[in-house]
Amino acid sequence: MSNIQTEEKPKTIVVITEKAAEEIKRTLEKDENKGMLVRLGIQGGGCSGLSYKLSYDTPKEKDHQIEMHGVSVLVDRKSAIYLKGMTLDFNDSLNGRGFVFKNPNATNTCGCGESFSI
Repeated sequence: MSNIQTEEKPKTIVVITEKAAEEIKRTLEKDENKGMLVRLGIQGGGCSGLSYKLSYDTPKEKDHQIEMHGVSVLVDRKSAIYLKGMTLDFNDSLNGRGFVFKNPNATNTCGCGESFSI
């Protein structure tokens, strides 16, 4: 009997869909965003207590860097706790255009889908 323990491959913090990756690539082509990455995080506020934040930034020490479909997204350690298992998608329909946050950790979300509580 062996005492060697194997670890499962850790799950990625955030899953980025192909549609979201395409939109991220499009926004990073703008001159003002050259050399930057997209940062996904949370901040206090919104009608449910916490809100999602997307910004352009450079990597910081201890950031998680998620790479999928040819893009990299940064997540700080604090935000990772609230975003673990989330899917970042992009909606390009007539009913609304923008990023969609599908967070299994959210116990309550507001009508616009941009804020949540845990």
